[in-house]
Amino acid sequence: MGGVPQAAGAAGTTVPSVLLKLEGVSKEFPGVKALSGVSFDLRAGEVHAVCGENGAGKSTLMKIISGVYQPNSGSITFKGETVQFASTLQSEAAGIAIIHQELNLVPHLTVAENIYLAREPRHGFLVDRKKLIADARRCLARLGVDIDPNVQVRTLSVAQCQMVEIAKALSLDATVLIMDEPTSSLTEQEAQLLFKVIRDLKAQGTGIIYISHRLDEMAEIVDRVTVLRDGRYISTDDFEDLTVDDIVARMVGRSLEDKFPEPTRKPGEEVIFSATGLTRRGVFTDIGFDIRRGEILGFAGLMGAGRTEVARAIFGADALDAGTVTLDGNELKISDPRSAIEAGIAYLSEDRKAQGLAIKMPVDANLVMARMAAVASRFGVIDRKRHREAGQRYVDLLNIRTPSLSQPVRLLSGGNQQKIIIGKWLFREPRIMFFDEPTRGIDVGAKFAIYQIMDELAARGIGIVLISSELPEVLGMSDRIAVFHGGRITATLTTRDTNQEEIMHYASGSGRRGDKE
Repeated sequence: MGGVPQAAGAAGTTVPSVLLKLEGVSKEFPGVKALSGVSFDLRAGEVHAVCGENGAGKSTLMKIISGVYQPNSGSITFKGETVQFASTLQSEAAGIAIIHQELNLVPHLTVAENIYLAREPRHGFLVDRKKLIADARRCLARLGVDIDPNVQVRTLSVAQCQMVEIAKALSLDATVLIMDEPTSSLTEQEAQLLFKVIRDLKAQGTGIIYISHRLDEMAEIVDRVTVLRDGRYISTDDFEDLTVDDIVARMVGRSLEDKFPEPTRKPGEEVIFSATGLTRRGVFTDIGFDIRRGEILGFAGLMGAGRTEVARAIFGADALDAGTVTLDGNELKISDPRSAIEAGIAYLSEDRKAQGLAIKMPVDANLVMARMAAVASRFGVIDRKRHREAGQRYVDLLNIRTPSLSQPVRLLSGGNQQKIIIGKWLFREPRIMFFDEPTRGIDVGAKFAIYQIMDELAARGIGIVLISSELPEVLGMSDRIAVFHGGRITATLTTRDTNQEEIMHYASGSGRRGDKE
């Protein structure tokens, strides 16, 4: 591709040509005005960020551009022609590709088959398997990831699936690429590989629309930023003319002084949970850590380091080959998630929609599903009054924003969905809670609310493990940090005495030692 297309500017100067332009776009759903007169343009060879809280209209705008929705009013111009795509197939054929925040892969197909789904290279009437694998391998190599194109997607982690989703979009060689939370499940190292690809695409003239709640990372790649609030256009500026605080203030309509709440918890010396010698062959080896009453312990590490796998094994979702787990001094025999739950352990999965929620069911049903016996009669019949009261209690306690208890969970924002999962487990009155990527895909305002809830739970004496790919989050919320590399804990650091550089030193395998207390 021959570089960035230029258009004549004032006084003989040149500016990148406009690839995509939206003017006065509005979209209404029954009872909801999702967008109201929004205008936006994307230039060739630029990264244009679209920022806003959950519910601001970002995803709706992207779905209009890619043909999922049609606007009620307004116009869309692509490469100088007025367009209105009736489907994503039409937009892809025209040169617009989108990487969705919610993974859109077929679990039982291979990585290669997912990347080229409905576009497989053919030899006559048959799929050319050799070329399919070779092409998929090239796309993955471009991202710098080592994923076998022959394995089924269902065997991959969420972060690996995210990389496959990105490779799928890159395989289209699109003129416009929409990235919706592309780094939400990636570590810092993986995000840097993606940023290199983005810079290469910019140099080739590709226009990139970038949506992310990780505002700090934007400084590396973003040229301009447009802010939406409550479905309305607020502003468009060069990124270099703004601070992160400026963007946040425009997003939420107020200033957010602190990213993390002032801790109210006071961790004690009493150890309430211990893991010793935990081993799952080929996944992790000799894992040992403890959690003190009212403490938040962070799990840090790169993709595949074993953090999530350890949490799943403790929760009984995967089998252990060796090791012991004790809670309040008693050794636990955990054979499955049910026995873990009954022992007082809760696990909030990194994939909240697939593993944490029944998204088609209403709010109250999700809030009580982990303890149905508590809202049933002695004959096992659901007591609707107790069911509603329990649901309302946690809606009020966690400030869950929902029109009613009967609202399907899939219609709520990511932050409110995460609060529902927290409420579901609180109804079980757990002693230990594993939070796996709890703020993935959640806006800055909702993040702060989740952090406050975690701190309040720890202040009540609950032990919390925070698994996060965002090092500022781990440092901002944890009392101690266990660093993983290659299925082992390479260091346990006291948060007040460490920093991102030291954590990455141990996460990359550059060093290994015992606790630093």
